[in-house]
Amino acid sequence: MAQKFFLGGLSAILVVAVVVGVVATVTRSGNKAGDNFTVPGEATLATSGKSVKSLCAPTLYKESCEKTLTQAANGTENPREVFQSVAKVALESLKSAYERSQTIGDGKSSDPMTKSAREDCKKLLDDSVDDLKGMVEMAGGDVKVLFSRSDDLEHWLTGVMTFIDTCADGFADEKLKADMQHVLRNATELSSNALAITNSLGAIFKKLDLDMFKKDSRRRLLSEQDEQGWPVWMRSPERKLLASGDRNRPQPNAVVAKDGTGQFKSIQEAVNAMPKGHQGRYVIYVKAGLYDEIVMIPKDKVNIFMYGDGPKRSRVTGRKSFADGITTMKTATFSIEASGFICKNMGFHNTAGAERHQAVALRVQGDLAAFYNCRFDAFQDTLYVHARRQFFRNCVISGTIDFIFGNSAAVFQNCLIITRRPMDNQQNSVTAHGRTDPNMKSGLVIQNCRLVPDQKLFPDRFKIPSYLGRPWKEFSRLVIMESTIADFIKPEGYMPWNGDFGLKTLYYAEYNNRGPGAGTSKRVNWPGFRVIGRKEAEQFTAGPFIDGATWLKFTGTPHILGFKL
Repeated sequence: MAQKFFLGGLSAILVVAVVVGVVATVTRSGNKAGDNFTVPGEATLATSGKSVKSLCAPTLYKESCEKTLTQAANGTENPREVFQSVAKVALESLKSAYERSQTIGDGKSSDPMTKSAREDCKKLLDDSVDDLKGMVEMAGGDVKVLFSRSDDLEHWLTGVMTFIDTCADGFADEKLKADMQHVLRNATELSSNALAITNSLGAIFKKLDLDMFKKDSRRRLLSEQDEQGWPVWMRSPERKLLASGDRNRPQPNAVVAKDGTGQFKSIQEAVNAMPKGHQGRYVIYVKAGLYDEIVMIPKDKVNIFMYGDGPKRSRVTGRKSFADGITTMKTATFSIEASGFICKNMGFHNTAGAERHQAVALRVQGDLAAFYNCRFDAFQDTLYVHARRQFFRNCVISGTIDFIFGNSAAVFQNCLIITRRPMDNQQNSVTAHGRTDPNMKSGLVIQNCRLVPDQKLFPDRFKIPSYLGRPWKEFSRLVIMESTIADFIKPEGYMPWNGDFGLKTLYYAEYNNRGPGAGTSKRVNWPGFRVIGRKEAEQFTAGPFIDGATWLKFTGTPHILGFKL
């Protein structure tokens, strides 16, 4: 007999019936799941007959989805088990792809770039397997927890798909890249199906607005929260610190100082010294100095709070670049793979120079990362917002080509975005977003920022073309709103990546911008570009887009969840 759950007075059968009915209604009407729907009457099994087709309707790969649900879900009427089934199949496919991927490029193992790409794939696919394992385990628990965290699941699945894409993109050899894409194809399709189904289920449960899914109690991120809404691991002094912004400095667990007045002379040493299983924030104070080192915050070093004496005083610098025969990932001066990273008052640089092409100052793939009063300087590919959710406030970002790029859901508020002078034969593009699937919960949002040329570019700002962005991947998404755009931006605003690639499927939007470069009358006439109104723009504010209401208050970072006015 199928297991029954009671959800706020509705049995799991009824909930799944609603799910099936809604998805079917949405499919027929062409609307997005969760928009306008009515509750059907009689319940039917969620994973049999027409119901399978209905659940798979929002997916891009319907044949593999229907096969997965028919075989793996085994007629279950439990929504938790539906998700668990699609996640398990994606996990097994990814494990298989991981094993097969290890042989790609064997014949060119002496080539530095191929070696670098193989190493990246091993790491990225391993991270993806770990993430999917965690989601499968979550699906084995309380159904209330699972669907109250649907937003998290969507972002994590987007991250898994991003890592798969990054793995293949790392190969400079086109044949090896195609071989890797072939090996990963099934895992890509099944992960995409899991994401589409999760999107639909999550939207429907939110629409139902059952008491257990209400926003004020529906999620506990990173840890449980107490009655005041603070994470239980957060000590009272930390709460006072975060509530007071920068007026106080926390007592650090580790002090880094070039002059020997701290416990460590390098940042990496301080990170490595963080005890395994440390509870609460691990605070690292980086004293004024120029730290010439490559820093990695590995995924097991969660909840680090790092602060310095100012972005021009506490600086980290490196000079690795694509010209060194390594992948873009490996060029980063500072990389963050752990969740819950907070950084204040620091600068990050890559000084390789424009002539050495891709050279990243900071790469961040850790979820729920926040940066306040930080600076990021390089030329091409300065800031790699690789995956998951990030927030930047009162930061300075400078560069030339695609200098804010990646496939995260990232919001930039009150930032100064500076376009530098590139080489004479180059064009500038502020952003390049890497969304490869329309269901991905990712995009770049620039809100209440200033976009300006630097002093060296200023005299030639009309001679050297500068654009707001170009579509790196097919479903690239960029929203610029309430921002000041200087006159150096070309009137058309955006440049193509390669011919008409992505021009119909991208989402580029502008809302309520100002300044001489903000006029939209001469913008590109691509099908994917639009000037939007307040209602459409609202979904890209920090509250809904990166779930800011649930975690930004714990970072101590000033923020606006909606519009500035």
